[in-house]
Amino acid sequence: MDVLTAIKERRSYRAFTNEPISKETLDQILEAATWAPSPLNAQPWSFVVITAEAVKSNIIAEAERCREVAIEKSGWGWLGKYSVEFLRSAPVAMAIVGDPKKSGVDQFMEGGAKAYEHACAAAVQNMLLAAHALGLGSLWFTMFDRDQLGKILDLPQGKTALALVYLGKPAADPAPAPRKAFVDKTAYLE
Repeated sequence: MDVLTAIKERRSYRAFTNEPISKETLDQILEAATWAPSPLNAQPWSFVVITAEAVKSNIIAEAERCREVAIEKSGWGWLGKYSVEFLRSAPVAMAIVGDPKKSGVDQFMEGGAKAYEHACAAAVQNMLLAAHALGLGSLWFTMFDRDQLGKILDLPQGKTALALVYLGKPAADPAPAPRKAFVDKTAYLE
């Protein structure tokens, strides 16, 4: 599968079978993540592979708490009809952990170090595309408080939980989400 096809065919999955994923497959996904670009080639990421049911349950409880907070603060009542329990069906979750000390020159600019987050996002995209190429479904999940997730995962101080990627064999194929035409989102400065 070529990369342009993978980009267009990849979907966000919210239903997985209980089929386990081999360590070899997980290692391929993790290796793909490490090939993401990063400022100064600092590679500011680390990963936590989560299969323990107790940890997954704690993450789901945190996601539910954050869903309730989001409903209250945003006024988005529609969010109340969605549950995070579907996360339980994924056999594996991977946490992407960033190190703000491994940012680029942005750490010396007003606003501080953010490029490490962008690098970690690139690693997530590589993971999603690798999972798709390997026949897995995936979901990029961020409905959590970073500090709380860090405590759940027992992360060292100074490291930041930035994203979770849920992985599994797809139980259903979602329809592609609509996309706006790139020409409507692009400006040329010539």
